Amino acid sequence: MQRAQVIATLAVAVARAASSATRPLRVGIDGADGAGKTTTRLALAVELRLRGAHVIEASLDDFHHPRVHRYRQGRDSWRGYTDDAFDLARVRRDLLDPLGPGGDRRFRAKAHDLATDRELDEPWAHATPGAILLLDGVMLQRPELADALDLVIYLDASEAERCRRLAERDGADPDPEAPANVRYTLAHRHYQAFCRPRERAHLVVGTEDLAAPTILRGSPS
Repeated sequence: MQRAQVIATLAVAVARAASSATRPLRVGIDGADGAGKTTTRLALAVELRLRGAHVIEASLDDFHHPRVHRYRQGRDSWRGYTDDAFDLARVRRDLLDPLGPGGDRRFRAKAHDLATDRELDEPWAHATPGAILLLDGVMLQRPELADALDLVIYLDASEAERCRRLAERDGADPDPEAPANVRYTLAHRHYQAFCRPRERAHLVVGTEDLAAPTILRGSPS
């Protein structure tokens, strides 16, 4: 499939799930660093809006803890990345729970500016009952967040390809075992082993080739 076809297929699946919901649909776009999450979110949001959907876009990257908290277990600690990188309680409180069962639909999609390491105090927005939230991020199917997502799309690409993309994008070392990458590589390996994101996701998309992704599981009939 070409990329546009895959995005259209995902949009059909998401729109179908949203059509039977009585509140906003919370969609997680899960995958390791470099898997293509943000690219997929942006394209899927465009496709859904063309179909008339009210789409809320958010990224876990906008819910980081401050730098001093993120690195309190050491800059190279994979456990520190897993435990301390993101303010998961605030993701729930400001974004996911208000859009969930019994929520008042008042939400905030950002809590932290990574570039300035500054906490944000964004105004509250209000979601329509039929809104669709697209949240991209790493390790979204961990226990702290899994029950607050109604539909999960998992993007699957090899470590080697993901690190190649990150090197191209950010100038990082392309070797997954390089000291600068171990913090993230080991965290994702641990997540895959203990949370089994490929098996648990509703849809799995192979993104080894971003120009020609493939739906590996969950294609709607």
